[in-house]
Amino acid sequence: MEVFAGALPAFEPSLAPEDPVELFTEWLLGAVRAGVREPHAMTLSTADADGNPAARVLILKDVSTRGWQFASHSGSPKGRDLAERPYAALTFYWPSLARQVRVRGPVVCEHPDTSAADFLARGPGARAETLLGRQSQPLADPDDRDKALQEAVARLELDPGLVAPGWTLYSVRPSSVEFLQGDKERRHTRLAYRASADGWVKELLWP
Repeated sequence: MEVFAGALPAFEPSLAPEDPVELFTEWLLGAVRAGVREPHAMTLSTADADGNPAARVLILKDVSTRGWQFASHSGSPKGRDLAERPYAALTFYWPSLARQVRVRGPVVCEHPDTSAADFLARGPGARAETLLGRQSQPLADPDDRDKALQEAVARLELDPGLVAPGWTLYSVRPSSVEFLQGDKERRHTRLAYRASADGWVKELLWP
């Protein structure tokens, strides 16, 4: 099957900014302008106490000098992974642009008030589902799910300010950020930012 179809954007690493947040924001907005669906979707990779990896797709909540942020219930599989090993990798892929961004680093929990604000900003359905606190548990009958969701919706209607216990906003504090611009002839351009005591160090990588 064909890959890297259509016109691809140019990328000149010598002109890249000194901070990866600035370049990431530029690439993300470029994906938005190009009409990429859900450009803020990312793959979050974690590992449990035994080192067994797991990956799933989440939505990026924010990116700033504090890090790349996402949210989840602390009792979910990914929340338990992060409690055991507070380190994660994020992968963004925008196929129509042949661009990838990889972020790795330690993960910290944001203040409970910030986590609560994130929860209350979610849609009613998402809040109701999170109140169940049953993510990844076996489901015997879909009717049980629907009944539980109806009860959770009713709870929210009675108490709109209700916040699910354990809801947590996490921030990946990057130790490295890599940008990859694909090329039809496989002359890919890879630019890596690595954190140092003096700031960010940039270097090109072989494809």
